[in-house]
Amino acid sequence: MPSRLRNILYSNSLLWGLGAAFLVAVLATAVLTFIVVRDAVVSWWQAPRVEAAIHTPTPLPNVPTLAPNQVLQTNQLAPTPQPWDGQSRINILLLGLDYRDWEAGQGPPRSDSMILLSIDPPSKTAGMLSIPRDLWVNLPNGFGYGKINTAYMLGEAYQLDGGGPGMAMQAVSNLLGMPVDYYARVDFDTFVRFVDEIGGVKINVPETITVDLLGDGTQKTLQPGVQTLSGEIALAYARARHTAGGDFDRARRQQQVLLAVRDRILDFNLLPDLMQRAPYIYYQAQEGIDTNLTFDYAIKLAWLMLDIPPENIHHGIIGPEQVDISTSYDGQSILVYDPQALLELRDDIFSTYGRIEPAAAGTPDAALLRAEAARIFVQNGTSVTGLGARTRDYLEQQGFDIAGVGNADQLYPYTTVIDYTGNPYTLKSLIASMGIADSQIFTSYDPAATYDVILIVGDDWAQQNP
Repeated sequence: MPSRLRNILYSNSLLWGLGAAFLVAVLATAVLTFIVVRDAVVSWWQAPRVEAAIHTPTPLPNVPTLAPNQVLQTNQLAPTPQPWDGQSRINILLLGLDYRDWEAGQGPPRSDSMILLSIDPPSKTAGMLSIPRDLWVNLPNGFGYGKINTAYMLGEAYQLDGGGPGMAMQAVSNLLGMPVDYYARVDFDTFVRFVDEIGGVKINVPETITVDLLGDGTQKTLQPGVQTLSGEIALAYARARHTAGGDFDRARRQQQVLLAVRDRILDFNLLPDLMQRAPYIYYQAQEGIDTNLTFDYAIKLAWLMLDIPPENIHHGIIGPEQVDISTSYDGQSILVYDPQALLELRDDIFSTYGRIEPAAAGTPDAALLRAEAARIFVQNGTSVTGLGARTRDYLEQQGFDIAGVGNADQLYPYTTVIDYTGNPYTLKSLIASMGIADSQIFTSYDPAATYDVILIVGDDWAQQNP
């Protein structure tokens, strides 16, 4: 019998990009979305403590007034804006694209980072969840299983309805059982300009860290302590990955920077000035922003986000407690997630009044099962004649796809499930429908397996269904 896979992960990134340059910063300086460059640092050198060179804000020019419904959307395939009443919970996928793909000219880029930002206006709460790029999921539109960071690339490459953003949004929605109606991404330059526009960000650097400035290969060493960082150095700080905690440390730094932007605006009461300058900032950064958020929504979200107390902003990372490290059939390092642990993390980050079940989030369990389309083979592991067939009939009524029934090669005291292709919502639903113990759920990745899931009914199930 296969053993339970329980490995510890130390990889993956998070970063993000949100529409309207100034909103990006207000909501979390979306641009951490481009914290991509993964090139290993060949050498390290020590330099004196860096004092940020902060640019003086540019005077406000005469620019056209933006229409409330104007959208800064450069991707013509991407989803169109959805109506928002300003009071309902709003979920926005913040995307960062793989800079190395762009440099290599290898076609549509993968997403290097994804953050789901969720804001609940009535309760004045917000949550941010970082999704690792190597997470192994059932991709939308019939592409089968793959890393979640390929969703954007496939949507662009195949010119699908919604394009890369739409495919990525659907992948995240399927993963978390939450609707995702908006997306945003912003590039490096936009982030740097905005941070400089607000006079830099104040960061408490916890330990000595060497960072790489983007583009010229220059390295800077930051010493521990509170210091004000320019846009260029703040970006390098958020991008740095060569620390003891690897990508998990980087994720924490990115969230530290984005919250520092919010604090900077509040501490210096910059929002009124930013609102006045919003059209200029919007036009200045339009080349580096892609979002289906309207300008009107961006303004509402900016005010709302700044009105949320710091203790009501929850943030987390899909990490070692939710994933196991594994290897795909073609040798890729992948992350296989524990569906129950993932949903618990989701609820911890986003829930206001208790558990967010998929149905409550707008995505029924039945829809999630259909999306996974897992083919289940039922084996009778008991001496009770016909139990396998009766179990098949029961599960088909629950919406499961039962591909066949047979007898197990031995008797099983406990009902056991073996997942060969990664089907978290199928496993979650089987556990709920049959009361299967978590200790009896096993993963044995094999894309060539005849069936996606083998369900072996044991004596415990027979006793419940004599």
